[in-house]
Amino acid sequence: MNGRIIVTGATGSMGSAAVEALTGEGIPVLMACRNLGKAEAIRADILRRVPGADIDIRPLDLASLASVRAFAEGVEPGTVAALFNNAGVISKGFRLTEDGLENTFAVNYFGPWLLTLLLLPKLPKDAHIVNMVSLTCRFVSLSETALKPAEKEFSQLGTYARAKRALLSFSLELARRYPDLHVNLADPGIVASDMIDLGHWYDPLADALFKPLCKSPQAGVSPALRALSEETHKRYYVGNASKEIPSRYIDPTLDERIWEETRNLISAIAGFTLS
Repeated sequence: MNGRIIVTGATGSMGSAAVEALTGEGIPVLMACRNLGKAEAIRADILRRVPGADIDIRPLDLASLASVRAFAEGVEPGTVAALFNNAGVISKGFRLTEDGLENTFAVNYFGPWLLTLLLLPKLPKDAHIVNMVSLTCRFVSLSETALKPAEKEFSQLGTYARAKRALLSFSLELARRYPDLHVNLADPGIVASDMIDLGHWYDPLADALFKPLCKSPQAGVSPALRALSEETHKRYYVGNASKEIPSRYIDPTLDERIWEETRNLISAIAGFTLS
């Protein structure tokens, strides 16, 4: 693989684990993250364990379409080989971004959607794109109206699950429209990270009882790392296996409708037309 791998959410527990694992294999990485100070500290920490690791850092706030566009414009054609859409958030309450999008959907879906499409002209024709989804996808349904939930429709896990389900839908439609790409999905399972702290009074008790039973960040990101390294297409990586996309998610008509609705929403907000 010639070129850097972009890792979004690279300062999170799984993102930083991915950066260390990739650089440990001699693969250069571009850390795309909102908190540059934290990113610098993580890079310094990794360099102590992986001397010579090739790590670039650039700002990216997936909750801002302007930030996504600026990041993509700063990537030189031919310098990047793969994209790992790892970043995710479970918002503690209903909040709109500067673009008028619900924050959970902005970070988990709209941001990665726009970033991927803007980077496509700069990536190899057969680039690897891995999108991090979630086991919660199986518990929700998806429609065009779900992309912009009203406050009364918001729930922490439900909105997160629908946002990840939308990312899954995008992945399948992307694979159909760009068959030469290696588009794959990775499901980390339940990982012991700050992301599962939902802001409830019982979180400390849950941490003590539940987190020891969860996967480590290194184990959680392992399926995605395998997806980045293997010459597969439209596979679902989970645990130690890769399998066909579960049939419950196969709905090309829905995927096309979600794509078009997303394109129209982003084009209207950002003021430019996307294919």
